[in-house]
Amino acid sequence: MTSAGTPLPHLWLLRHGETEWSRDGNYTGLTDLPLTSHGEQQARDAVRHLEGIDFDLVLTSPLQRARKTAELAGYAHAEVIPYAHEWDYGDNEGRSSALVRQENPGYLIWKDGVPNGETLGSVSARANRVISRVQAGCGTPADRDPAAQPARNVLLVAHGHFLRVIAARWLELEPVEGRRFVLGTAAVCTLGWDKRTPAVVHWNL
Repeated sequence: MTSAGTPLPHLWLLRHGETEWSRDGNYTGLTDLPLTSHGEQQARDAVRHLEGIDFDLVLTSPLQRARKTAELAGYAHAEVIPYAHEWDYGDNEGRSSALVRQENPGYLIWKDGVPNGETLGSVSARANRVISRVQAGCGTPADRDPAAQPARNVLLVAHGHFLRVIAARWLELEPVEGRRFVLGTAAVCTLGWDKRTPAVVHWNL
């Protein structure tokens, strides 16, 4: 329970539906691609995992693939938060991970980063901002606004790598451990608690 006597919050994650680049395995950071028709259907289908949940707050990345996913899932009025965008992949933007590994067989984005792009530390800092907002008023280590009214359920619609970093940080792990959380397009996840220990409740539904 929070200091206000309410249950600790759950953070629900929804990755955007398929785009042409996600389908083809290309790094898609700040390029503002639309969903494919299949991605739109994926977003509609994701609703079944969210039915019956009363969300205090619904947040979305500013990129259209996330905003459209939120709309098709029934949350057309989701609040856009500018810092929930995907990792800026720099020179790797639009290139396939397979091609990058052909050039550098040992390459792993989680350890090697991206040339002329965003650092993992920067992605982690943005993830921490989301978590602090979700846990505001809860008396947890991430709570930066103890006077806030605690939320019970929050939904965030965003992107694969960014949501994987959020999962790692929710669990109080280093951001590099996001590599351990496979996440498909339009997948739904829930982050919550085992008593007061941050925990994964559902993953990649």
